[in-house]
Amino acid sequence: MGFRVLIPARFASSRLPGKPLRLIGGQSMIAHVVARARESAADEVLVATDDDRIADACHALGVEVELTGSHHRSGSDRIAEVLERRRWPDDSILVNLQGDEPCMPARLLEQVAETLASHPGAGMTTLAYPIADRALLFDPNVVKVVTDHQGYALYFSRAPIPWHRDGIDRDEVGVPPGLPYWRHIGLYAFRAGFLRRFVAWEAAPLELAESLEQLRVLWYGGRIHVSLADVEPGLGVDTEQDLLDVEALLQSSP
Repeated sequence: MGFRVLIPARFASSRLPGKPLRLIGGQSMIAHVVARARESAADEVLVATDDDRIADACHALGVEVELTGSHHRSGSDRIAEVLERRRWPDDSILVNLQGDEPCMPARLLEQVAETLASHPGAGMTTLAYPIADRALLFDPNVVKVVTDHQGYALYFSRAPIPWHRDGIDRDEVGVPPGLPYWRHIGLYAFRAGFLRRFVAWEAAPLELAESLEQLRVLWYGGRIHVSLADVEPGLGVDTEQDLLDVEALLQSSP
């Protein structure tokens, strides 16, 4: 099974402008993300960006770059532009590694690709990790996911789902027992043919309400397989504090 890792990266960010070029331990964040991708068994690693500064930084790393339009709403749309330009076959497996994930374990890139290859009924795959902290359960910045008994997504939400009617009380401590509470990890693998269809669909009402593009797939009847991550995912970067936290984590790693 072969797969490609595509890293969408944009300079404009409302909370952290120039995020891919911000330094972490003396190296740009995009350099760390590329390093994580290269640690995996991917056949190819490619950065998709709309900014010449990011492209120049990536060229210095010796990684392939595709300059894309600046109009894209999401990383998936940006990858789809590269897909059409490269004319990859419909059965190609593409892993979408966001450009703000400098600590994403390479094993998880391989896991989403392997899961997609072994689940022909899924157009895309993603990962989840157990929630043990009650604060995370109620945090709207932490996306939760519920699946069926085969691991296919039923719904993603910023709300605490599933809602345990008799077990959840905001004054209680801990996560209610007896039900799985999973946070979604924003790492995806797509079949190229499915990605072509996905980006052509109109945005769905649920997607717009929750600001979660994966809900578009469920709205139109697509299937997303969700696996429990083999290892704990690393920290992503959205804020200045995240940068400091990631730098401290990397400095403490052996």
